[in-house]
Amino acid sequence: MAPVKRSVPAWLVSMVFHLVVLLVLALLTTPVGEGIGSMVLEFGEATESENFELENVNIQSSDSIVDSTSDLDSEMVVDTDIQSLMDTIELPSETLKTLEMVQVESGVGPASDAVKPMFGGRSGAMKSALIAAYGGTQETLNAVERGLQWLAKNQERSGSWSMAGPYSDAAPFSENRCAATAMAMLAFQGDGNTHLVGPYAKNVERGLRTLLKGQRRDGFLATNVRGDDQQAYGHAQATIALCELFAMTDDSALRGPAQAAVDYCVNAQSAAGGWRYRPRLDSDLSVTGWYVMALTSAESAGLEVPASTLRMANTYLDTVQMYDGSSYSYQPNRPASYAMTAEGLLCRQYLGWPQDEEALTQGINDLVHGGMLDPNNPNVYYWYYATQAMHHYGGEPWQKWNGVMRVELPRLQLKRGAESGSWSPQADEWGRRAGRLYVTCLSIYCLEVYYRHLPLYDKHGK
Repeated sequence: MAPVKRSVPAWLVSMVFHLVVLLVLALLTTPVGEGIGSMVLEFGEATESENFELENVNIQSSDSIVDSTSDLDSEMVVDTDIQSLMDTIELPSETLKTLEMVQVESGVGPASDAVKPMFGGRSGAMKSALIAAYGGTQETLNAVERGLQWLAKNQERSGSWSMAGPYSDAAPFSENRCAATAMAMLAFQGDGNTHLVGPYAKNVERGLRTLLKGQRRDGFLATNVRGDDQQAYGHAQATIALCELFAMTDDSALRGPAQAAVDYCVNAQSAAGGWRYRPRLDSDLSVTGWYVMALTSAESAGLEVPASTLRMANTYLDTVQMYDGSSYSYQPNRPASYAMTAEGLLCRQYLGWPQDEEALTQGINDLVHGGMLDPNNPNVYYWYYATQAMHHYGGEPWQKWNGVMRVELPRLQLKRGAESGSWSPQADEWGRRAGRLYVTCLSIYCLEVYYRHLPLYDKHGK
């Protein structure tokens, strides 16, 4: 091996070498959609509500289990990313070429012109490498597993999940089985499970059946949900779940339902460029954030998303921004908040802002210095968006945020009793209204952040 710069210790050289090996193995062992069984859907006649009817589903499930990372030391922390390690240590040229090839294929590191596979780090050696590189611990992994066990325990016989129970501290005001089912599925999918593979494949499969049974011919997924506001959230979240499953498995039977759901999103966009409760009539940043994620997930999956739709979404963000785009509000002419700023910045990242965009840098720094995660004042909605935006941005802001998040969020999880594995909504700013399942799912997403979505930026900030 070439000499080490800056007196780098031997353990760091060894660690980098093993990361390279893990990344190479990931390329060889975890291709998306290859070698996975198919799902055959046969749709019957539409009902009076024009719902898709799922008459016969034949799913071939694999017995393979997502690779475990239980050998990850609970104190192992890498306070930098893989690119920084490459910049610090001189590796043999052939090793660098191999690592760069893996990075281009996976989306970690120098990016090609191809769409990055957002979901390529959720299992296998790549998952282990990302956990190590971005500061995950054994405790974050354990917390995710406890959360998934709680979700599996609370799945209904129909295959859906409910915002209203049977657990304690459920959503007190409204039921939304579409949103609850989609949110639970996204937690399982974020940890590498699909309807075909993974220890929770059966749970995802049953949830998928439920979502597809509720889809109308125009693609709308929240047909059995009351209230325009609840329907808007439910459809967007269910669309994300379908797009992710299609991207993760390349299951051709999901292309039609996923594309139909995306088409409904496109048609529901308002003239202002955002989304809200009723199609085409109004916009707010809270609902818009879920739709932007649905469309970018669809784009990564290879589904059709008009470029004009994404440009209009950026236009809407211009109307709710403040301080040249470093802060955001719920709607135009309203005060900015940390939660809306985190959501707005994440949307900007996915819609094309480079890492060195001045407003992005200012906004991220404002969140770190003024809105650091506070376990005494839980706000998991804000934490969900800020954790993602920080992770994509990287560097010192991410290290500071993650240094608190990876300790405090597992600590807040219940470890005993009937609701062990969940998070209590009682003290959370929005949890009192949305309930235990909502708070638990968003908390799981935060703790999956190391591998749930691959980093958006390479070392050049593009």
